[in-house]
Amino acid sequence: EVQLVESGGGLVQAGGSLRLSCAASGLTFEDHTIGWFRQAPGKGREGVACIQTNFGTTYYADSVEARFTISSDNAKNTVYLQMNNLKPEDTAVYHCAANRGRLCTGRHPLQYEYAYWGQGTQVTVSS
Repeated sequence: EVQLVESGGGLVQAGGSLRLSCAASGLTFEDHTIGWFRQAPGKGREGVACIQTNFGTTYYADSVEARFTISSDNAKNTVYLQMNNLKPEDTAVYHCAANRGRLCTGRHPLQYEYAYWGQGTQVTVSS
């Protein structure tokens, strides 16, 4: 059974930082693409970043470019999302997702392409 477990969310002031973790089990980590998505209250789910764990290829949405960094520790089957200079508009539930294959190809992560999802972790940024 594939499981994705997010952690690291919390409450932070604008300008602060958080690091989210996504621990994966039940899959061959290097064969999968991992994406981070977020959903703010009353809004749809937005893809913010992805990583091709075997090659290290990454992609960022314009809204987080230069502030967020996605990385993977393949030995730990874990992907991280380092979030710096957080803004109130970054407030959302953040989910990681995984799917087999090469999905992180320089374009926006699309939620329908990801079969496995974590439960999410809340990030709240106060102004």
